[in-house]
Amino acid sequence: MKPARYLPYRALFRLLPFILLLSFSASAEQLTLKRAVELALNHSPAAGQIIADEQRADASLREARNQYLPQLMIGSGLGDTWGYPLSLEGSAPSLFNVTAQSSLVNMALRDYIRAARSESKATQLGSKDQRSQIIQDTVLAYMELVRWQALVEHVHQQYSDALHTQQIADQRVQEGIDNPQLRKQARLAVARANLHIAEAEGSVHELRALLSQLTGLPQGGIEVDERTVPGLPEVPSQPEAPETIAEASPGVLFAREHAVAQQFKARAEHRMLWPTADFATQYAVLAKFNNWLQFFPNDVFQRNNATIGVVLRFPIFNAAQKAHAAGADADAARARKEAESTRNQVSQQVLKAQDTVRQLSAAKQVSDLEYEIAQANVDATEVRVNSGTATLPDAANAHLEMFEKYNAAQNTDLALTRARIGLLRLTGELETWVQHGP
Repeated sequence: MKPARYLPYRALFRLLPFILLLSFSASAEQLTLKRAVELALNHSPAAGQIIADEQRADASLREARNQYLPQLMIGSGLGDTWGYPLSLEGSAPSLFNVTAQSSLVNMALRDYIRAARSESKATQLGSKDQRSQIIQDTVLAYMELVRWQALVEHVHQQYSDALHTQQIADQRVQEGIDNPQLRKQARLAVARANLHIAEAEGSVHELRALLSQLTGLPQGGIEVDERTVPGLPEVPSQPEAPETIAEASPGVLFAREHAVAQQFKARAEHRMLWPTADFATQYAVLAKFNNWLQFFPNDVFQRNNATIGVVLRFPIFNAAQKAHAAGADADAARARKEAESTRNQVSQQVLKAQDTVRQLSAAKQVSDLEYEIAQANVDATEVRVNSGTATLPDAANAHLEMFEKYNAAQNTDLALTRARIGLLRLTGELETWVQHGP
């Protein structure tokens, strides 16, 4: 009998599996679908790109509008002088100077501001489309992870049944009851089941990694819950026209607003040839060592000088600007055609998605019925084996067919889910559907 001081350690080792299980459960976060989408919209790399694009568009708009605010510059123009004091970069040499300039009347600048405003609006529409893409990627990863986790248990059961059948087949072949070909068929069934296990576990690992990248959560701490996935809405018998859906698509609206911005930019390039008026002022403190007194008497020379006024410009001839404006017209025309092309492309995507959903819905009914028939065939074959009217290979083949039909039904159901999620995104209903979950 061991000393009493070793008893606590023995008890600790017995409780160790339960302690590890509790610690793993505490570290794993129960991640709902809605929470996964919220985290992805805040932490995914694509979300960071959306924020940067919006900030850049807003900065471009403020840059254009701030041209009407005075640009203040403080500096100095120190330098020695030989003869009459010449200007340094357009200003008289001075100890200290202050300059300010802003636009007063500039029709080109007005159109540049309109273009920047349209680009900012287009960026917001593009951000909405990118946001829908993030939601779609997160939803698909979450739902596929739920499905593959449920499938792992099934494929392990399939492997156990195939392994059991192989053991029986080996015994019957060794006893000379069945043909050696039966052993190869049993090994093939085990190999197929092992392949399904590798596929399922690999998919689970990849989907966990993808959700970790999207949400920012550690891969080992993600626990999905099928109960948090809301039911998909019923497919309408008469879906909305693809052209109508395309008109409200964020991608189409982005392309159209971008075309508007390009049109404003083109008009601004033409108006660069129009007259402009700018406000300008300057103050300078002159130095006596710049030979001012040699050319101006003491009673005339002023060290403190200031100028304020309006600068008028009347462009007369600028062939380069005319060519640049013609190129901007071509860019605007291209943007309009791209908007039309985007509308047609989205309309085709919607039509294809609707047809795909209908086809996969019909295929799902077929695969479900085939699986039910395969299940019934397994039950009937087991009865025949027990009665002696069927052989063990017949039962193995029936089980193998049932597993194959089950996998085919799962693949069809997964393809249908992807198609329906994609259609929800195209119709703009995906985010609303996610919010219906717990």
